[in-house]
Amino acid sequence: MTSKAGLPQSSARPEPPLGLRERKKRRTREAIRREAYRLFREQGYDATTIDQIADAAEVSASTFFRYFPTKEDVVLTDEYDPMIVQALRDVPPGTPVVETVRQAVVGPLRGMMDAGRAEMKLRMRLTVAEPAVQARSYHQQRETMRMMAEVFAERSGRDPGDPEPRYAAAAVVGVLNESMLLWAESGFTREPIDVVDEALRFLGDGLSAL
Repeated sequence: MTSKAGLPQSSARPEPPLGLRERKKRRTREAIRREAYRLFREQGYDATTIDQIADAAEVSASTFFRYFPTKEDVVLTDEYDPMIVQALRDVPPGTPVVETVRQAVVGPLRGMMDAGRAEMKLRMRLTVAEPAVQARSYHQQRETMRMMAEVFAERSGRDPGDPEPRYAAAAVVGVLNESMLLWAESGFTREPIDVVDEALRFLGDGLSAL
């Protein structure tokens, strides 16, 4: 089945029901993130402190740090990387790498847009505008590349230490990241899935348009 944007729907399996402890943790994480975004909008990113976020979410600063190591992580961290990794594993064997990624990212990206388009726009604005968020983003991307390279190695039967899966993961993550930045820099005038699809098609064509 294809989406309205012409992309295949993700085949990721549904998440198992969460236990009580995990539900409480999710509620706390969502409360911290919600109050942080509200404060960022009201008084600006730099002017907002971790103590203010913790107070607004009715948690201690130490609890904040259990969920987010830095203030930047409130902007950058979400629950979608594990979903994408599982979706990559669920794509039928033998599917080309770029098509595998296209199938895997559609569901999580659509979920992000459906769950909170305004919040996603705020996150991208901060990523574009705030040097501290940009710097932290590099570390987040490295972790995403590591997870993706592991899946590429599994799917191709290669040793995890081989460089080719890492090259592929670096190319894919770089293209996905740049497509989202372009979406933000253009003033969010296009659907992000369309921008991602365009970027992946360019990569899949082997940069032949250059």
